Amino acid sequence: MIDLGNNIKKIELKDIKDIFKERRRDTNKGDYGTVGIMGGSLEYSGAIKLANMSAVAVRSGCGIVRVIVPKDIAIVIAPYLLEQTLYPLDYNSKNHMAMSDKEIEKATHKLNALAIGMGWGQDQEYINILKKLINTFSYPIVIDADGLNTLAKMDLNILKNAKNKIILTPHLKEFERLSKKSIEQIKQDKIKISKEFAKTYNVILLLKGEETIITDGNIVYVVDRGCAGMATAGSGDVLSGILVGLLGYQNPNILTIAGGAFLAGAAGELAQKEFTDISMRASDTIKYIPKAIKYIRGDVP
Repeated sequence: MIDLGNNIKKIELKDIKDIFKERRRDTNKGDYGTVGIMGGSLEYSGAIKLANMSAVAVRSGCGIVRVIVPKDIAIVIAPYLLEQTLYPLDYNSKNHMAMSDKEIEKATHKLNALAIGMGWGQDQEYINILKKLINTFSYPIVIDADGLNTLAKMDLNILKNAKNKIILTPHLKEFERLSKKSIEQIKQDKIKISKEFAKTYNVILLLKGEETIITDGNIVYVVDRGCAGMATAGSGDVLSGILVGLLGYQNPNILTIAGGAFLAGAAGELAQKEFTDISMRASDTIKYIPKAIKYIRGDVP
């Protein structure tokens, strides 16, 4: 790590190699966790596909993925699933019915980590779902996209006593809603404001940008991997899929989250070399995740 002072460190390749080390031969899928990806709506079903693909189909590492979606889009998601499992929630994404605690518990039973909010849309019922998950469950939860927009409508003090490790992954506009500070204010001192927010609410904050900031309120890691081609719809969903995949079998600490950000950025850089900064799509980043892991391991130049 490059020490930037004030407990701020820039992540280097060597810092995250152990996260992606070669596995023992005598292992099985149970050793690498079951993760859930909850999201999707009729309008935004593509986002859940991307998050799911990055978590399993492109081998970010977890053993099993459970895709949790409203029942009316399950048929849309199903053709994209091979190794993954599908859990249709018993409500319609266009005409929401309140989800019972029992339904939430069944959907998230025996998970090691959960990513929530990608392609969710906006609905009052999601506040109740987030409250239930934050107050009750003990596994790490990655909150992204419309999950963050839902959280911004809630009393954030709920995060302080969460039983689980909460990871928030906002871009600047989403962080503006969460922090109640303008983008201009945040830009003036992103690290200080990010650190204060994470410490106040007892979360790991990953603030996306040209330099990604990851902090738990004490330590700050900076990841500078990524490229202009990643400035496209779905890139955040890919990152969330990578993070939850890693959290299925890695410690839920800021180095794991920094490793996920590094992997996403490195994969994006490799994708841009083939597809260019203009033509690149988020799914191109997914394609290059395996090569990015080889790069981190030192298997390729």
